[in-house]
Amino acid sequence: MTTAEQSPPLAPLRQARERFLTGRPLPDGVPDDVVAAWRRARFFGVRPDLDGPVRESTQPADSPLLEAARTALGRIAPALDAGRTALVLTDERLRVLWSTGSAPGDDTCADLSEREVGNNSAALALRTRRRAEVHGPEHFLDVWQDVSAVSVPLFSPETGQVLGTLTVARALWAGCRPHPGAALAEAAAAAVEAELRARARTAERALLDAYERAARGRERAVVALDGHNRLISAAAAGLASPQVLEALERGARVRWRGTGESYGVPLPEGAGESYDVPLPEDAGCTAEITPVRHEGRVLGLVAVLAPRPVEPERSAPGAGGALVGGSVAWRHAVARATELFRTPGPMLVAGERGTGKTALALELLDGTDPLVVDAAESPELGLKNGEWEVSSAGEWGRIGDRPLLLRHAERLSQPDVAALNSLLEEHPDARLIATHTPGTSPGPCLQRLLDTLAARSVTLPALRERPEDIRELLSALTPGPAPGSPPLTWTLDALRALEQHPWPGNVTELAHLVRALAGGRRVFGPVRRGELPDPVREGPAGRTLSPMELAERSAILEALRRHGGNKARAATALGIGRATLYRKLREYQGRDAANGPRL
Repeated sequence: MTTAEQSPPLAPLRQARERFLTGRPLPDGVPDDVVAAWRRARFFGVRPDLDGPVRESTQPADSPLLEAARTALGRIAPALDAGRTALVLTDERLRVLWSTGSAPGDDTCADLSEREVGNNSAALALRTRRRAEVHGPEHFLDVWQDVSAVSVPLFSPETGQVLGTLTVARALWAGCRPHPGAALAEAAAAAVEAELRARARTAERALLDAYERAARGRERAVVALDGHNRLISAAAAGLASPQVLEALERGARVRWRGTGESYGVPLPEGAGESYDVPLPEDAGCTAEITPVRHEGRVLGLVAVLAPRPVEPERSAPGAGGALVGGSVAWRHAVARATELFRTPGPMLVAGERGTGKTALALELLDGTDPLVVDAAESPELGLKNGEWEVSSAGEWGRIGDRPLLLRHAERLSQPDVAALNSLLEEHPDARLIATHTPGTSPGPCLQRLLDTLAARSVTLPALRERPEDIRELLSALTPGPAPGSPPLTWTLDALRALEQHPWPGNVTELAHLVRALAGGRRVFGPVRRGELPDPVREGPAGRTLSPMELAERSAILEALRRHGGNKARAATALGIGRATLYRKLREYQGRDAANGPRL
């Protein structure tokens, strides 16, 4: 708690604790860090009269720290005054792994986290990463009012992370600091860390030996991993991309120890045999894995890589590319569409042309044998008397056995829109997905249809609203290279130009550009900015705003000026949403000086 050499007077501190527990004002002179610790305990709901752990502490099934500490602590334990002193080892979550001796209140030590027992030296040492002492009334629990404890953190010799703590507890010590057990705690921690270092060197030696056996005398692509070290042969350097190395370690975690734990678990039955790990589709290699064993434990793995045969054919880009994206706007739209589709009823997918409306709808309908009709190809579909008069449609409107995908609803003739409105009134659970591209003002029948579907609609963001997805889209949209040819790559300057382009045709326009470049290039190496079409290469700053855009831009500037730059108030004054204002600000940002002052 306090870092002073002289402990706070315990009698006044004991009185202050009683006043705190009874809700009375505290006297002056109580250390701030002590009061803060008491308040945390009260916030966590710790009871001061706790006479045992709130719940049983779940100890780890296997602990490399405990394995290393047993030897060192076993040599120290006989030197303890077992009737008056306790020595306690915890892990990084303050779960007690081992203890010996006894001290007042040590039967409550199943879990030393502040959430369970309030202020104590182990929790303080873990938080401050240095030796910490807590005496008598500095504790929150009643059973520890006559206990003085000192704790020392234990550090990993490889990573420097705190692995746990060592605590020496004894009867209350009211004298000057340091605690009488401080030297013992420091010595015990040093002995445990020395054992950890020795074991780490042994593990590294075992990994190195396994690596050399796999690679000796051969030009093999070999990788050895143990969670901390990576050994990569020259032949493996070209195959072991960061994605491959990550997949190898992830596969090892899943097979041997469960995600998130450390190496060093006992080997299961059949361990030591080679096995395969799934790698990314674009990894370009396969991997045969052999675990590295030492003293009956898994320390790491050795992977032998082999080039994957080149597949000359690749499925044509299109719908799959349109569904790619990790931006917040795109993930939100896809999640919303998926949620709507899982419940009965029609739904509307809206968005600008080329944003992937049909691709998303087909993805949702995958495996349902949908009926697809396109109003852009035939705006008069003949919807009468509750069913489609199209030979391929059967009696969809009356029976609804097959879901219907209606593309370009804005192109439907007025009689068909009116009939569709009537059909949805009679069949509110009809399995229908309609796509709509906003444009000209809709007529009354179409507006009624849009209003009917508004509650079950999703709007896909334009590509300019999710430029962070462009790099991922490029990978999905690029055709596979011909045998012996390198894949299409991009310079950073070209990527910046692609990300700054407004893409009025959205993903469809980007797909056409990628296919044109992939099929028409006569040079090698990454695509440079100079190879891009003029509108993309020059960027948005090269385009002069239309009179309508200039007027809109001027209105935004004036609203921002009137409201002191507050975008929320400006959006309210303009009658538009805040998200719309932000989008327009991005669109107009950086336009050339001929358009007026910049936003």
